[in-house]
Amino acid sequence: MNEFLERERNESLPFFMSKKRYTTFTDELRIRFGCRVQRVSLDAGFSCPNRDGSVGTGGCSFCNERGAAAVGVPVELPVDEQLLRSKEYLRRKFRAEKFLGYFQAYSNTYATVDHLKLLYESALADHELVGLIIGTRPDCLPESVLDLLSELNQTTYLWLELGMQTMHERTLQRINRGHDHACLVDAVAQCQERGLRVCLHLILGLPGETRDEMLASVREVNRLGVEGIKLHHLHVLQGSRLEEEYHLGSLRLLERDEYVGLVCDAIELLDPAIRIHRLMGDGRSELVAPDWSRRKLEVLNRIDAELLKRDSRQGSRLSE
Repeated sequence: MNEFLERERNESLPFFMSKKRYTTFTDELRIRFGCRVQRVSLDAGFSCPNRDGSVGTGGCSFCNERGAAAVGVPVELPVDEQLLRSKEYLRRKFRAEKFLGYFQAYSNTYATVDHLKLLYESALADHELVGLIIGTRPDCLPESVLDLLSELNQTTYLWLELGMQTMHERTLQRINRGHDHACLVDAVAQCQERGLRVCLHLILGLPGETRDEMLASVREVNRLGVEGIKLHHLHVLQGSRLEEEYHLGSLRLLERDEYVGLVCDAIELLDPAIRIHRLMGDGRSELVAPDWSRRKLEVLNRIDAELLKRDSRQGSRLSE
């Protein structure tokens, strides 16, 4: 690990600075910037190599035509107009003072370097943006794009989100992911060589995985030495390949309390230096199941209550 990443990981937030028993991304932003910083979801019209035939077609089995886009993003507008409208909404709802531009939908490095440079710099021209979050796949990071991200990282606060989902090859094939785990490992290593902050997405409850296999993926996140993680529960969206499996009765989804316990196990195993960006996905208008995921605040409160009941916190079982 280079000096930049070593310094970044040593900046882990002390637990007493948070009301949570884990290291939250929200707390880091408040401490780093001294105010409420809110993510602004942006849709720049990207595609995905697992949909356009470059890698595959149809996409991952859990994904539908929206490509993980946030609900309510005015996709018909250019990015600067999306920013303007979304900022006003977030200012009213959360009293946000600064913002992070979050390129969320599809694979947001899947274009020419010239196009990406223009897009990212156009967003950063907004004086209220303190940085960018860029979501993409590990197979969409050629050296030229990584070099561009490294340049941006010298002048702004930058996070790169990569879809890991699981470390298990059988599951990656089962969900039609289109790349193997070695691809993710290599992408993380190249990002670390350039001093980029990396947040990995991990889905709990993927088809056929046991509890031990899911927690093995959490330990793999530790081993990879990244700075952030997003935990998601497997949910079924309208128009996804999983929807057909669900209606046929061949797909088992986690129950609410089962997920709460699993998340708490994951938190206990997770390195405290890793910022937790999310503990579950959002209930969306296209949601088919599970219905409990529509009540996100309730689930998050149950996670907090379970950690309190266990008298445990992030990293309390790290040595196991």
